[in-house]
Amino acid sequence: MVRVKICGICDLEAARTAVEAGADLIGFHFCRSDRSVSPDEAKAIIDELSVRPKIVGVFIDESAAGVRRIADYLDLDMVQLHGSEAPGFEAGRPVMKVLKVRDGRVPAAGDWPDPIMLDSWSADQRGGTGRAWDWEAARSLLATRRVFVAGGLQPGNVGKVVSRFKPYGVDVSSGVEARVRVKDPVKVREFVYAVRRAEGMA
Repeated sequence: MVRVKICGICDLEAARTAVEAGADLIGFHFCRSDRSVSPDEAKAIIDELSVRPKIVGVFIDESAAGVRRIADYLDLDMVQLHGSEAPGFEAGRPVMKVLKVRDGRVPAAGDWPDPIMLDSWSADQRGGTGRAWDWEAARSLLATRRVFVAGGLQPGNVGKVVSRFKPYGVDVSSGVEARVRVKDPVKVREFVYAVRRAEGMA
């Protein structure tokens, strides 16, 4: 089953919508981002959920100690690293490294453990860009590693990615928003449904 991650959660309504739609993971930004939240804000949201999905914390060039402190406070299931971190980063939790696809070139995953994430490169954004990239360029990596695909996904194209490449997971934030920081419940449900339909489960 393809894992669905709804990222950039900023409020309880968005978290509940994601869970009720069937998302497997939800992500909180603990970094410089238009969707950043404080650990206390994230905890208040998580504590109100009747069903807890996998919780992912997104970081950019935070110290290992800083990541571990937040991970322990929130009991994160995984940390997602968007910066210049090196393999062996001691997060105290499973790590998902984000590799940026630039000019059609997919970086080598090297010693990073699975899962990894592929996202589009941007000169002015370290985190999610909301821009699609040439998924075909990653076909061999998608076939051999557990890879989350991110970047420019939305309800209208995620089914194509799932049916054509069968990734380990897909990640979305801006593609299911009504506006920055506000998730659109209809788009969230449509996104999850499109994934399940593409893999023959809906």
